[in-house]
Amino acid sequence: MTVLRFGSGAPWEPVVGYSRVVVRGDTAWVSGTTSTVNGAVVHRGNAAAQTRQALENLITALEDAGFAAADVVRTRMFVTDIGRWEEIGRAHGEVFGDIRPATSMVQVAGLIDPEMLVEIEADAVRGTGA
Repeated sequence: MTVLRFGSGAPWEPVVGYSRVVVRGDTAWVSGTTSTVNGAVVHRGNAAAQTRQALENLITALEDAGFAAADVVRTRMFVTDIGRWEEIGRAHGEVFGDIRPATSMVQVAGLIDPEMLVEIEADAVRGTGA
């Protein structure tokens, strides 16, 4: 079965050696996605807004690969301050409240840019959505 790789056009993808989305058959894996627009972190200091933007970026990448938000079966949230779990969790719930994928939220010491508060990965299986 063929493996397809989709990039986001970010300049660091070839440097680090990764794809935004990797697809094999009806399964997709989305790399860690942040609140970055045109190479710049947006919504500095606002964890909920960063979560929303990261999820928007993640879903756009999935759609570009032929999947839908409803196909997401698992997310992983990496956060720099677990004390902000509720605002991050509520923003995640705005997108996935009816889909209800398996998820985890883990505090990390830091992300690649100190302005980033949230990074989200996802796994999707085409056709699992309602």
